[in-house]
Amino acid sequence: MLDKIYLALIHYPILGRDGKIISTAVTNLDIHDIARTCRTYNIKKYYLVNNLPAQQDIVKKVLAYWREGFGKEYNPNRSEALSLVKLMSYYEDVIEDIENIEKEKPIIMFTSAKWRENTITFDEGKEMILRSDKPILILFGTGWGMPDEILEQCDYALEPVRGKSDFNHLSVRAAVAIILDRLIGENV
Repeated sequence: MLDKIYLALIHYPILGRDGKIISTAVTNLDIHDIARTCRTYNIKKYYLVNNLPAQQDIVKKVLAYWREGFGKEYNPNRSEALSLVKLMSYYEDVIEDIENIEKEKPIIMFTSAKWRENTITFDEGKEMILRSDKPILILFGTGWGMPDEILEQCDYALEPVRGKSDFNHLSVRAAVAIILDRLIGENV
């Protein structure tokens, strides 16, 4: 059902341009904008996954400012949205956290700009979300996508977001908003 939906933005492990495993940098806009989208669609938790201590420090400072500091008083709505964010070092930590909360492994859907094996349409994903009592984790990647080691652990691939042009290079913030709207829409 709609009260067990989780989202993770993966910064490690991620594929680099050359196909090698890298860690990508967290952007301030991704922290804020994706949290706001998640709050709008009642996502239970938004996980930021990055293994680099320097990147984690940046995330912690941003979150502390908006959740505890002057930012909380200045903009309570932003503070509320950012309360959904949980920083994790590794993808496996996300799965473990959800299992601790829900007492079962989530159904895992990953997003990609490419068609993959086990691809389901947004309508099929929406039906699954609306009918399932199981928790659902939706994975979003950065860089040049998620490596096979993560994809092999996923239950489904969501169809790519396509416009009516030959250009397909959305920001992850835009992709999150579009995909959550297609999967959840006004059902919240």
